[in-house]
Amino acid sequence: MTMYTLKDITRPSGGFAMLAVDQREAMRLMFAAAGAPVPVTDKHLTDFKVNAAKILSPYASAILVDQQFCYRQIVEQQAVARSCAMIVAADEFIPGNGIPVDSVVIDKNIDARAVRRDGGKALKLLVLWRSDEDPQQRLEMVSAFNQLCHDNGLLSIIEPVVRPPRRGAGFDREQAIIDAAKELGDSGADLYKVEMPLFGKGTQQALLAASQRLNDNIAMPWVILSSGVDDKLFPRAVSVAMQAGASGFLAGRAVWSSVIGLPDTGLMLRDISVPKLQRLGEIVDEMMARR
Repeated sequence: MTMYTLKDITRPSGGFAMLAVDQREAMRLMFAAAGAPVPVTDKHLTDFKVNAAKILSPYASAILVDQQFCYRQIVEQQAVARSCAMIVAADEFIPGNGIPVDSVVIDKNIDARAVRRDGGKALKLLVLWRSDEDPQQRLEMVSAFNQLCHDNGLLSIIEPVVRPPRRGAGFDREQAIIDAAKELGDSGADLYKVEMPLFGKGTQQALLAASQRLNDNIAMPWVILSSGVDDKLFPRAVSVAMQAGASGFLAGRAVWSSVIGLPDTGLMLRDISVPKLQRLGEIVDEMMARR
């Protein structure tokens, strides 16, 4: 069996311009916050995700989808452009303590062989990182995930996201991102998806220094995500992160969050989200050309 390579999910420039539509209950909350009819049904989410895949995937090097709401529908409707690779989320989100994702495990229902048969090139695993939880458990989960991917010829993408400790200690987000990278940045995955330092705010110099520190602690190619970053700041964040050593982005909210809840979703995705994604792709190509 041939093993997919990172070239299978990049643009011709070698950079990553990847779109995420794998948000689950967080997306439901976004619809509710935007004034969508209550309750926000599963169909609301599925329709939006499939629509986004059809309209935006021609401008992405890969698209990340979830099993719960859209994987099957996207495959059946051939919603992903031929030029765009498909990545499937292999994480099961466990709610608790009033939040949609309190802990994460590898989804037992993920069928890596079927993902490959359906044209998928990679799996993605969210890893919640808390300073007061057992690092060995995280490393063992990532190791099992890497093996699941590689045994089936798929790429392994890990997404460490930091959270405050469960018990009382102070929380320094920026240091936590670095500590997570020190722990997981050489864990055998193919690609590391990471939160943007400083939420993309601050001076370019401060962002660059923080991104370079991150780069020093990740021993594999890495990309940034857009959660927590204002969509107007995200293009600069991509540029600065790539200057520091990142190879692009895997992002959803910076591309499509502003059209959630608007009428005529298809038109809004074409008029608002497509230009955003095109520009981000251009930035990736420009930055790769400088290397």
